[in-house]
Amino acid sequence: MTQKRMLSYVKLHIYFILIAVSESQNPKCRQADGGGDVDWAILYKAPGQASGKIIVSTNAGAWANGAAVLTQQNGHSFGVTLEHVVGNHNEIKFLAYNNVPPGMPNVKTKSNSKGVIIVRTTANTDAASWIVHTVPGFPAAKTGYSWPAAENAKGHLLICLTISESQINAIAASLLRAEPLVHYNDIPETETVGMQYFKKLSDGQFPTVPPYLSRQSIKTAGQPAVTVNVYSKSATSRYEIYKRVIVKALKKTIKVWSRRDNKLKGDCRVVERNIRLIKSPARVGNHDTNLDADLTNWVVSDPGNIFCLIDRPYAKNQTVQSAMAVCIDQAAIFARFNDIAAQVEDCP
Repeated sequence: MTQKRMLSYVKLHIYFILIAVSESQNPKCRQADGGGDVDWAILYKAPGQASGKIIVSTNAGAWANGAAVLTQQNGHSFGVTLEHVVGNHNEIKFLAYNNVPPGMPNVKTKSNSKGVIIVRTTANTDAASWIVHTVPGFPAAKTGYSWPAAENAKGHLLICLTISESQINAIAASLLRAEPLVHYNDIPETETVGMQYFKKLSDGQFPTVPPYLSRQSIKTAGQPAVTVNVYSKSATSRYEIYKRVIVKALKKTIKVWSRRDNKLKGDCRVVERNIRLIKSPARVGNHDTNLDADLTNWVVSDPGNIFCLIDRPYAKNQTVQSAMAVCIDQAAIFARFNDIAAQVEDCP
């Protein structure tokens, strides 16, 4: 082999090593099989299903089968995105919050929010993601991947948004009203300089004075970027988040999938501002779901194109609890959830 060819071979080898290293340090959302980056990913695990259904920004025309069972880490979108949350990496840092924190039984908290903010701290690199989900006790920080097997019998949603680090402060501002239980944070202050709301969130400095309602807008990192509006309220507000916050903000009728308490009913009194309750059972693609076992709370607007994940059920007692809604304005996401919402109950 000539010296020139040898040099070319070495350069090519180094190139692929750098690509592999870059991928291993990546906090971004992933394809269904955990492969390349995507702008967003949403996995809906119906009750009794092991791998669920998934849509991603590059393939959202229909609910696809999850690529692997959620009890294993490899081979599926969220397992790979969470690789350096459940493991260790010097340049991947994160803040995790969950009202049922892993390994901490019987913890009392005002919040029902669950999620992870992940950032890459490599110099001159802007890479981050925000995962919002419904799974108690998951993921455990730095102790290995462990999906709670008991949750397989239940319905869950996991949403991943690839973002720039500039969006983190707005996310933190919304979370402050929801008062989440932050159980892990190793994001260095050098990464969040000037982010006053993130500083307060990481320190547990929740507001005790008005305003009791927050509306923040963020965008995903892709092109075209997806707009995500985040609405949150403190317990002190005594607002009912579905009607008082979401319907008022969207100025549209909403269709609600959520467990109910038989106190809050559907509401059709105001034209184009209805609350219509989605019938149970329903279907996520060809997977069956029902409100007895499904722990998700979500709405779609009518007309579209808004989908919102809410961290509180459609129940009277959430008026005196903190709550947050993550509302995504994206036609394909809306269409997939609107398919599930095809049948609604009659107006009371």
